Amino acid sequence: MKSTILYFFFFLIGLPLTIEAQNYNWREYVIQLAEEEDTNAAAIENMYEELLELEHNPFNLNSVTKEELETIPFLSIEEINAIVTFLKYNRPIETVYELRNVRNLSFRTIQLIIPFFYVEDGGSSRSIADTTKRGENATPYSPLNQLSNALKYGRHEIQMRFDKTLTPRAGYGHFSDSILQRYPNRKYRGEDYYNSIRYSLKYRDKIQMGFTAEKDAGEPFLKEDYPKGYDHYGFHIIINDIGKLKTLALGDYRLSFGQGLILNNDFIGSKSWGVDNVTRRTLKPKRHFSTAEYGFFRGGAALFEFGNISLTTFYSNKLIDANISENGNITSFKVDGLHRTPLEMSKKRNTREQVAGTNINYRKNRFQTGISALYHTYNKMYNPSLREYNKFYLRDSRNFNASVDYSYQLPGFIIAGETALSKNGSVATINSMQYRPSTTTSFTALYRYYPVSYNALHAQAFAEGSRVQNEKGVYIGATFKPFKRTTIATYIDYARFPWPKYGVVKPSKTTDLYLLGSYNLTQHSYIEARYKYKKKEKNVKQPETKSNIVLPYDTHKLRLRYSIDNNTGWNFRTTLDIARYKVKQAEKELGLMISQNINYKGSGKLSANTYLAAFNAETYNARLFSYERNLLSTFYMPSFYGKGMRYAINSRYDFSKSLSISIKAARTKYFNRDTISSGADQINGNSRTDIYTYLRLRF
Repeated sequence: MKSTILYFFFFLIGLPLTIEAQNYNWREYVIQLAEEEDTNAAAIENMYEELLELEHNPFNLNSVTKEELETIPFLSIEEINAIVTFLKYNRPIETVYELRNVRNLSFRTIQLIIPFFYVEDGGSSRSIADTTKRGENATPYSPLNQLSNALKYGRHEIQMRFDKTLTPRAGYGHFSDSILQRYPNRKYRGEDYYNSIRYSLKYRDKIQMGFTAEKDAGEPFLKEDYPKGYDHYGFHIIINDIGKLKTLALGDYRLSFGQGLILNNDFIGSKSWGVDNVTRRTLKPKRHFSTAEYGFFRGGAALFEFGNISLTTFYSNKLIDANISENGNITSFKVDGLHRTPLEMSKKRNTREQVAGTNINYRKNRFQTGISALYHTYNKMYNPSLREYNKFYLRDSRNFNASVDYSYQLPGFIIAGETALSKNGSVATINSMQYRPSTTTSFTALYRYYPVSYNALHAQAFAEGSRVQNEKGVYIGATFKPFKRTTIATYIDYARFPWPKYGVVKPSKTTDLYLLGSYNLTQHSYIEARYKYKKKEKNVKQPETKSNIVLPYDTHKLRLRYSIDNNTGWNFRTTLDIARYKVKQAEKELGLMISQNINYKGSGKLSANTYLAAFNAETYNARLFSYERNLLSTFYMPSFYGKGMRYAINSRYDFSKSLSISIKAARTKYFNRDTISSGADQINGNSRTDIYTYLRLRF
């Protein structure tokens, strides 16, 4: 380990420093989000897909609408309103770089959003208010003509992916019939590879459509007893601007109302993402194009606009996976999408879920308010096995939620919030205030109160816990630039859980502290330090009495990073991660990892990335997370514990603007174990090798 650290140190100080300009790239920013352990991987993939789509189909700044600006997740409500005001009085503009004149828009934000815009003279004299109504006096809209044009002139894209673990795993071995009869779940019923196919079509900003087909490793493909081919299929079609009907979504889609207290299956970032962008907003229906088999609706949604009022209504009817008790009740939902063994297959789409809802939204100038309602039902009773921590969970086959949300902008201030009601009469609320005195400084305060009796199974809002329930908390965050080349982001979040939680037999509390500082050494190189501290409580079994007591534990995590670009397409990034975990009255547990990324993206057809990491984490509690560049439109955020090395190489070759192929090979080797994983995934050995391939065709 010592020799590895010395190698990276000398490699680091030997890098050339003849660099000229710092570039805030939206891809690198999304990577930073992915590196937060509490970030949902599927949500990050959805976000990345949407940003790629925006980059390939940018908005014309001379005709962009406020609603279109709201699809860019990097922009806060205040920044969107600032852009709207600027464009209202300065159109037509000549170049995207005129965004630098927008008040309250920082240089960093401008760099992030510029790829999503272009300038064209056509329609430049229209104001934003005019363009939001452009469908009223335009040529009559014909969906059949638009669909015909989409098929003829639209952009088609086909993506094919194939992944395989080369190291043998127990679930793919040979078992006798007698063994399988006694232990049927020891063997995976399908092939030992992952495969997916995705097709999409986009025609201007009018039509989006596509489908997905996927099988996970171990799931059967076109076998005698499984004739449907792929394990999962999805389809979507999005049509925009049919008069008053602004968006129609059919098939698989995602929605978010208000601050997410009753409904959100769209993106929600980690706490660090919300330091200067904590306020959410109701968005129009979006396609679900990910291969994730949960966290979306299947059916139809429509958004209508009548002046300052918009109406969103939707209905979803789909089969989902669930764990069913002997008496036929739902005890929990299965969300991993894996159907490899007879037991997993028995849970496949065994429950029907129907969800319907609506949102009425009123906007005028800088004020917005909305009323939302949601009703959902299952064809079985939802009745988790009774435990002290879940005593107040929903125990019914149906539920109803309603809420009121608001936001209001004053000079330098944004206040926003939502108050929601569940079927049993329990009321939850979240409220925030942001103050931004300048483009480089912002302060945010947020309070949330989620009673233990509040039940909203489709909610996803700002929270420390995994459910919008049993939590009171206060969050305070700030970003500022104390010096010219220095940026600091920080927050502290304190939460109490008035009722026992899973793994905690009594009321508990959490303190979460975050500090991120970056310093630009040159205009294309920077150093960054991130410190995270979390204090929580959990059950600890006493050896003498065999009973549980609740003790506090602390987790400290420190990340030091150095990154440098040069003018020939090379990027070098060195990262040191340190973790310390300690339960009161117990010994501390330590983890250390150093990793090196080398990226190359020149002007030619070939781009490549290599990743090398050495880690030594004493326990799972001291595990370390590190972002590793994966195939296009996918993220890989592994965690490591034990002692070992990780190697990966990822390359992409563009045969033309239409056709590209990506290949990645990765290997993890442990120095202190003889087996990896357990059960059907167990590898008898100390290393694992994987290969990933991805083919993309555009026409």
